[in-house]
Parts: sequence; C-alpha cells; structure tokens
Amino acid sequence: MTTRSVLISGAGIAGPALASWLTRRGIAVTVVERAPAPRPGGQAVDLRGAARTVAERMGLLSEIRAVSLQQKGIAWVRADGSIAARMPVDAFGGEGIVSEIEVLRGDLADVLHRATAATTEYLFGDSITGLDEDGDGVTVTFEHAPPRRFDLVVGADGSHSVVRALAFGPEAGCTRPLGLYGCWFTAPADLDVDGWFLMHNLPGGRVAAVRPGRLPGELKAGLTFRSEPLDHDRYDVAAQKELVAERFAGGGWAVPQLVAAMREAADFGFDSHAQVQLEAWSRGRVVLVGDAAWSPTPLTGLGTSLALVGAYVLAGELAAGDLPTALRRYEEVLRSYVTTAQKLPPGGVNAFAPTRALDIRLRQASMRLMLRRPFKQLIAAQFDKAGDIELPDYALQPV
Repeated sequence: MTTRSVLISGAGIAGPALASWLTRRGIAVTVVERAPAPRPGGQAVDLRGAARTVAERMGLLSEIRAVSLQQKGIAWVRADGSIAARMPVDAFGGEGIVSEIEVLRGDLADVLHRATAATTEYLFGDSITGLDEDGDGVTVTFEHAPPRRFDLVVGADGSHSVVRALAFGPEAGCTRPLGLYGCWFTAPADLDVDGWFLMHNLPGGRVAAVRPGRLPGELKAGLTFRSEPLDHDRYDVAAQKELVAERFAGGGWAVPQLVAAMREAADFGFDSHAQVQLEAWSRGRVVLVGDAAWSPTPLTGLGTSLALVGAYVLAGELAAGDLPTALRRYEEVLRSYVTTAQKLPPGGVNAFAPTRALDIRLRQASMRLMLRRPFKQLIAAQFDKAGDIELPDYALQPV
C-alpha cells in the first residue's frame, strides 16, 4: 500500500504545507478548496516552538517573517480607555500571549500557496461530495469536477471538515464546544492602538479586541462572546453581523466604533469555538490533519503550530513506509503533543471572558502581576507546549 497520489481538501495552512513536503518526495498532490481563490485576511495566527523549526526546514521562515505583524505586545484596556496591564512582545523570549512571529492567516496561506503552486494541482471553487474506498484506493466525487481516483484523501479543511463528516460522521460527535462565539474583520485605522494588541473585557462574557494590521490604514478586530449553543446559519453573514451587534450593544471603550466597522467589513468571519477530539485521525485511506483532526481553538494560540508540525510529520511518515504503518506512526509521534497543546490556558474560558465586573477587575489585577512569580510560570508553561515535541528527521532538505 504505497502512496503515489494524494488529494488534500483545504488550501488553508495544513493543506499547502503538507503538499509542499509530499511533492518534494515525488508524490502527486491535488488540493481542492471550496473558495474561488486563496482566502485573504483572517485573524492573526502564531508561529511558535516546533512550528518555527518546520518553517525553517521548508525554507520559508524568512518569507513568513517578511509578512508578520509589527506589534509591541498585548494590553488590557478599561472602559475609559486607560491601560490596566501590558505584556510586551519580548516577554517570555517572544513566546508570550503575543508571539514574536504573528502573521495574518491569509498572508501565511499565501506564502504556502506560492511555494507550492508550481508543483501542486489546485482545484479552487470546488468541494468533495463523496468518498468510495476499496482495497486499491479512493474514488472521489466533487461538486463540479468529474470523479477521480487517489491513493489517499486528506482532510485539511478546518474544524467544519467535509472530509471528516464523510469518513467519521457528524460534527457533533467529533467536537467539544467551549461556549464561545467570535467574529473577526478588518477595520479602518480610526482607533490609535499605538502598535499594541488591545483587549477589553465587558460584563456578560464579552471581549472586544483590536490590533495593528499589516497594511497602512487598517486594523484587525475581533468581537467574542459567551453563549449557549446558537442555531445560526453559517452562511448568512448579515444575520451573523446583527447577532454580534445585539450582543455588544451598550458596550464602552471603542466597542460602538468596532461594531460600526464590523457592519461595513467585507472580510467578516464568524464561528463557534469548539475543540475537535477524535480517538483516531485516520480511517482506511482517509486521514485528517490540522483543525480538522484536533482544533485546539484560538484560546490556546497553538492551532497554526499544530497544523505545520502535523503536516510535516504526516508527510514524513507517508514517505518513509507503507500506508498503514505511516498512519500508525503519524498518531504515535503526534498524539501526546496534540493532547498537551489542546489544554486551555489557566482559567480557560472563565479567564478569557469573565462574566462579572468584579471578575474582570480581578483579572486585570492578575495581569498586572503576570511577569512575576507565580503567574509568570503559569503563562510560560502554556506556550512552552509549542516546542514540546522532538521532531523526527525525515531527511527532507530545505529548498
């Protein structure tokens, strides 16, 4: 059961990263993506620990640094606009809440797409509709393209993975909701953030955040709130914007300004925060990687690092042995790393989005002590997880 041809669903981070490693070993790769083109924008993602090593081995670390965000760090803001606490970006050796290397998801995806465009077949504007596996391969049907055969199908299509739904079952049986919903969007640079990622907590478990964008004249903003499960249409953007506006009505600080920007934003995205937890990441000739397999949620700051490391390990094992052995080894190498990385920071959702004004004040007080013992050890332990794996050497040389 050798692997000569691979279909990857998803052209975000994990998919193109996996394609990069596979094509270097002579494996034919096709990537199918529902969007009509690489998706721009998106929220900022971190490159931490072992993921930096992977990016360096890919020969792309300098390109990623070139499009990274320039930020001074993170600061917590009171309703009157005064700063309650700060954590500079160089705290914890550049591995604090704001990482030394933070890049917009769309910019990172663009770097990976450009690095693989010449060697990988991309099918944009299409999606998988069916998987028919037999002993020799998988026949895949698409919304638009004719059916095709592949040795292996990889789901790298995010926490709402189509491949996972087809091979593993409904999303509800694969995920653990955290009781959080959030949106992200680009806002005009009408608010002076002075190079800081600003975060403001409101009673009721609401969080407003804004940070510098990469391009002049733009900011990247997010509005997150706690909620019981919502019955919402994932594709009705107007209804989602109205829902968020209602939740943040009456908010202080710059919240009205951010809500107004959200209503006009062309790159608005909205989703629930839920961790993907599976007993196995493969079934037969179908395997998952990235958020489709183990989404840790943005609260951990480790989703992108897991995606890059997971793609590196999966490709290395596929190139090293027969398919059943490769998929078994993929789990063995990564399982402990993923389990550790999925653990939420101290306090979890309650610390990120406290519901009472008193709890918000207590959190701000604790953040003022975050660079002192014992808080410093707690924060450091969270982000040390990014390097908590000994990367195998698959003898895949940088380009």
